[in-house]
Amino acid sequence: MKKFIYNMRNLLEVKLKLEEQAKIAYGNARLKLTQEEEKLEALEKNKASYEDHMRSLRMQRLDIRKIKHCEEAIEIIKVSIKQQIITVKNAAQRLEVARIRLNDAITERKIQEKLRENALKEYMVELEAEEQKEIDERNSFKFSVPVGSEGEM
Repeated sequence: MKKFIYNMRNLLEVKLKLEEQAKIAYGNARLKLTQEEEKLEALEKNKASYEDHMRSLRMQRLDIRKIKHCEEAIEIIKVSIKQQIITVKNAAQRLEVARIRLNDAITERKIQEKLRENALKEYMVELEAEEQKEIDERNSFKFSVPVGSEGEM
């Protein structure tokens, strides 16, 4: 009995490696997006704390210099938040691209696996046909031997 050999095994292995790389790239993109979202959240918390500080400064004895400093800090944080929002959107876009590439890699791998399964089914059908042919040949040989010749042996 001959062994099943898939001719495109190398291609399947390449597709598996590409899928693994796409998974890693997707994971890295997901991690980067999470980090950028955390930075944005920290900036927003920082802005809220400066706004609270500003309110408390206005309730106390007026110190124009401290109030002005706090206003400037809030403006700087607002600019940082706008930049961070852009960074988060870019990271989300990179994540989407990585997701699409991962889906494509998974689809290509599944196609190759399906082709391998089909090749294996064809092999099994051919093998079964060969075995059936051998059985038929044995049976026809066995039953085609003349009856008189058995007694001579």
